[in-house]
Amino acid sequence: MKLNKITGYIVLTSLLSTSLFSFSAMAQENTKVATEYTKSANEALYNQLPFSDATDFSNAHKGFIAALPSNVITGDKGNVVWNPQQYDFIKEGTKAPDTVNPSLWRQAQLINIGGLFNVTDGVYQIRNLDLSNMTIIEGKTGITVIDPLVSAETAKVGMDLYYKNRGKKPVVAVIFTHSHVDHYGGVRGVVNEADVASGKVKIYAPAGFMKEAVSENIMAGNAMSRRASYMYGNLLKPDVKGQVGAGLGTTTSAGTVTLIEPTNYITETGQQENIDGLIYDFMMAPGSEAPSEMLWYVKEKKMIEAAEDVTHTLHNTYSLRGAKIRDPLAWSKYINDVINRWGGDAEIIIAQHHWPTWGNNNVVNLMKSQRDMYRYINDQTLRLANKGLTRDEIADNFKLPSGLANSWASRGYYGSVSHDVKATYVFYLGWFDGNPATLDELPPEASAKKFVEYMGGADAIMQKAKADYAQGHYRWVAQVTSKIVFANPDNQAARHLEADALEQLGYQAESGPWRNFYLTGAQELRNGVVKGPTPNTASPDTVRAMSPEMFFDYLAVHINGEKAANAKAIFNVDLGNDGGKYKLELENGVLNHTANVQADNADATITLNRTTLNKIILQEETLKQAQTKGEVNITGDSTKLDQMLSYMDKFEFWFNIVTP
Repeated sequence: MKLNKITGYIVLTSLLSTSLFSFSAMAQENTKVATEYTKSANEALYNQLPFSDATDFSNAHKGFIAALPSNVITGDKGNVVWNPQQYDFIKEGTKAPDTVNPSLWRQAQLINIGGLFNVTDGVYQIRNLDLSNMTIIEGKTGITVIDPLVSAETAKVGMDLYYKNRGKKPVVAVIFTHSHVDHYGGVRGVVNEADVASGKVKIYAPAGFMKEAVSENIMAGNAMSRRASYMYGNLLKPDVKGQVGAGLGTTTSAGTVTLIEPTNYITETGQQENIDGLIYDFMMAPGSEAPSEMLWYVKEKKMIEAAEDVTHTLHNTYSLRGAKIRDPLAWSKYINDVINRWGGDAEIIIAQHHWPTWGNNNVVNLMKSQRDMYRYINDQTLRLANKGLTRDEIADNFKLPSGLANSWASRGYYGSVSHDVKATYVFYLGWFDGNPATLDELPPEASAKKFVEYMGGADAIMQKAKADYAQGHYRWVAQVTSKIVFANPDNQAARHLEADALEQLGYQAESGPWRNFYLTGAQELRNGVVKGPTPNTASPDTVRAMSPEMFFDYLAVHINGEKAANAKAIFNVDLGNDGGKYKLELENGVLNHTANVQADNADATITLNRTTLNKIILQEETLKQAQTKGEVNITGDSTKLDQMLSYMDKFEFWFNIVTP
């Protein structure tokens, strides 16, 4: 079961904890050098962007207290959770290798600067111990921890580093800025649930946090997880021809994802909380970078906490792993509200990725550029759409104005102008471009065969594609050779030429996820899909947090509607006092559920408690095993239940992406 940004980040942690890197080295043997066209394209950026401006490097080093521990962090079973040496090949101050976009190389150098840092009096950050930052604020009686990383193991090491340098202080509060897993997953490395239950520690989160932390993207989790293996480059070896980071951070840890339910919710803008002697003024920002997100201002520190809405990159308004599209207009308006609300007094802005910005003018200018960037993408996409341009036409010609394009924080290290513009078009107008010829196109494999036939066959296409490759037309070569591959996936020459084109596009890409997509696609074209251990991304804490409604909805997604089209069955499910009663109805290939209802004409009644249900979800035991143990009681026609379960599809994780 793939949950939340667990579908993105945590699939990476699951895969990193396996032995997948053991075969990525083999795949690297087939990588190529940068062509002269790639070298030229990358070299040109040195004259286009302000590389002489070292402000970000000064800020990234500012307040340095202590380096991260050099030891590899391992889990209970000896699995590698975090390897602090894996990006040592990225040296600060070095020119970009021919195989890495210089702008992305610069960003990789910056995010590789890690350790414990002093932001201002009583405020500390731990950076590059995970994809995200952990912020620690000292109060009157103890400390408040903001966003405790992805894994409990890295969060604990981060806390130990803080304690070693600042002394042991009790954690009195934890704050989750938003509902993505890299901002709460390590909470049990910071506090224990007993202290939370007793009231010793408070956990603050924005309204809707638990629902969104568990439910976002749950239904398409398997597909998202597979695509995330491309997006984060976890099948690539970290080196100058492979993975150089994700733009938002280096990578994610591969440890234990945990979750403790918040005790205090922020529900409205303007809500103020006295947290350990400091006044936090909160502002809601739902539907910006996350469905449940909040920003705040600490008055005593003159510090804005921007969560993930103001960072040093153009962010995703659409995630390439697959996700619901985010609203760039709302995002820009939230930033505008922050400027108006706190911009007059703020001297510092921090986020839970990247490094802080100091000085009122600098803080306001950063926020204005980020605000204008998202607003420009929104407004100009709509302007051009209203002039009749299609999604791809807009994206291919879209340029940010120079004031934004030359701002390092507006560069597309994680998002990109291209895919954010396309997402904005789809957000307003959907996938259809209005041309009826595209209304019901043939699917990729069928259309590819006709394309190849119409273009004179694979050999003729290959001859022309090789000539285009020699001229550096990699986008077209990848596009046209993909037709051959989908028409005949056994055509090795086409696979390798497409891989070569994708590889050069990866070497030129400024976006970390784009680079990872291109290079992973090239790797799988050359070597096939190497089916490693399938990641299990459902942590026990997350499963326990799932409502029964989410679980039944997830079951319904697994029903093979064609097989179940003529089936009819009614089930009563009794989860006891801690789960409630539900009626399930299977009809017309659909599994519906209704809460607080029991049918008089049910075919069978299934009684179990929530703990047993959790064990079944976590695959700790099967339904049959639980029934044998007496943990599940089934009365009525149990064959009906068996029949329904037989209609459940199992999702294969390692499905093809670059081949049919």
